[in-house]
Amino acid sequence: MAPFLSTWPWENLGFFKYLLYGPLVANVVHTWNHNKEHIKDNWCLHILILSMVRGLVYVLWSSYCNMLFLTRTRRINQQGVDFKQIDKEWNWENFITLQALIGGMVCYIFPYFENLPLWNINGVIAILLLHVLVSEPLYYWAHRQFHKEPFFSNYHSLHHSSPVLNPLTAGNSSLLEHLVLFIVIGIPIMGSTMMGYGSAIVVYGYILMFDFLRCLGHCNVEIIPHWLFEMLPFLKYVVYTPTYHSLHHTEMDTNFCLFMPLFDSLWGTLNKKSWKLHKEIINGASGKNVRVPDFVFLAHVVDITSSMHSPYVLRSFSSLPFTTLPFIWMALMPGCCIAFFVMLIMWARSKPFLHTFYNLRGRLHQTWAVPRFGFQYFLPFAAEGINKHIENSILRADRLGVKVISLAALNKNEALNGGGTLFVNKHPDLRVRVVHGNTLTAAVILHEIPEDVKEVFLSGATSKLGRAIALYLCKKKVRVLMLTLSTERFTKIQKEAPLDCQSYLVQVTKYQAAQNCKTWIVGKWITPREQSWAPTGTHFHQFVVPPILSFRRDCTYGDLAAMRLPEDVEGVGCCEYTMDRGVVHACHAGGVVHSLEGWTHHEVGAIDVDRIDVVWKAALKHGLRPV
Repeated sequence: MAPFLSTWPWENLGFFKYLLYGPLVANVVHTWNHNKEHIKDNWCLHILILSMVRGLVYVLWSSYCNMLFLTRTRRINQQGVDFKQIDKEWNWENFITLQALIGGMVCYIFPYFENLPLWNINGVIAILLLHVLVSEPLYYWAHRQFHKEPFFSNYHSLHHSSPVLNPLTAGNSSLLEHLVLFIVIGIPIMGSTMMGYGSAIVVYGYILMFDFLRCLGHCNVEIIPHWLFEMLPFLKYVVYTPTYHSLHHTEMDTNFCLFMPLFDSLWGTLNKKSWKLHKEIINGASGKNVRVPDFVFLAHVVDITSSMHSPYVLRSFSSLPFTTLPFIWMALMPGCCIAFFVMLIMWARSKPFLHTFYNLRGRLHQTWAVPRFGFQYFLPFAAEGINKHIENSILRADRLGVKVISLAALNKNEALNGGGTLFVNKHPDLRVRVVHGNTLTAAVILHEIPEDVKEVFLSGATSKLGRAIALYLCKKKVRVLMLTLSTERFTKIQKEAPLDCQSYLVQVTKYQAAQNCKTWIVGKWITPREQSWAPTGTHFHQFVVPPILSFRRDCTYGDLAAMRLPEDVEGVGCCEYTMDRGVVHACHAGGVVHSLEGWTHHEVGAIDVDRIDVVWKAALKHGLRPV
């Protein structure tokens, strides 16, 4: 049985917990309908507004901290937030609901909260004095008690269980702790109001500044410049820093204060390394001591909606596979409008940037993003600019000392740069290995096909992947119906096959030719009408982006080629597009294998069919698993 007040009473309600705001909403609606002229004095309305703004403060802080292109050189803990921590902190905003409900009851019991003036300068002085003289020491001693048994094991250990601090960690505490925190926040507000100095702006300002400073302490990014403390030494005791509070989480017997290190200094719990560590992190922000990645996956944005599937927006959303379900789309619509303007800015001014990272066996793996959306790759006038971004990314990786850079999706388009061949030929002295990863993509698709299959239908048959799949299967004595109108391309591929295997490659020009074939490999998008030619029981393997529509209920559909990362991967907290947690596209996995194996060749241009089994066995050896 859980200790008293250690769990939230609505923890099993899921999304329905937001119905707890119902009484506050009902009060606002009633006032609007019957006493509209007093709506601005309705504290239920103010509580609802405050709740939304408070949540936005935490989300914006979280977004900023996840913008690695801005924060990576000033991160305190260099590890990534993984799925386990995200799930543990999923209901971080419970405290906002709790304080809204209690705040509503307090406003009902104490009617002097009605008709508060908009502004009262005396209220600022009163609330600051009460905060410094009452709230700060009260929180300090309460915090110290929570570090003693049985309070730590039963209550406070939850907050300290997050290995990497981030703003949402601030809300990840037990019910009892947030009840205490409500008292800490409430004393200055109640006190200044009872003195007759209360005002709406002071209440809003104090609560939001309280949340702002809580986020600051937990953000894991050092923001406050050290020269400020050198110029004004007394500030060291007035406001804490992210470094200061991070030491409390690593060395838990020091730095207990709420926001003011003065009280740690007074009672002998100030960590002596606080300012030295702060200076080291700030001085290291120049980037000279930043770790160089071993592997880079160079991706791009798919479209406007998928751009919302980023840790910059909502960490919780990006930790789940991307979906375009109607209710998700409706929720994201306001953000998509902003994303559209961000896209225009990126098109005009941006350059490739760091998106996410994780660690695998002591190696740092990063995902960089080319600031272009999928549709832009099909604009003829945009090709040169896109290739320039890709080339600059490769050259930057080469300068840094990156071992392998893998090109994702359209960044390796044959028509754009020959699957990376353009850059390798242009820069023959590259130390970084350029990889398209499609050898493993082909291997994944081929190993999905049952061994007893004797005939397959292949669309996109003359593409890079289609060619490799056709040649591999014909060597296995599998008959391949290659859909293509180009006899020249078909003949060229057929001649690459051994003489005794060439008869297994058959050119077809219509989908009707596959009406008796139950294994379709789709490399070119097909319509529901074209799918209708497949017989009942057909399985659609596919390597086309976006995936085809699952139109036939009497058939089955495979996912895009993908592999699950090894179990010892660390710091993965973001899903790769529609992939499940811990799963990456096969081309990404191909680059990982290239890096782990230490191969020194470039993997660009046409797929070497003879290496398909080599790459597959290497992937399995290193713990990557088919999905």
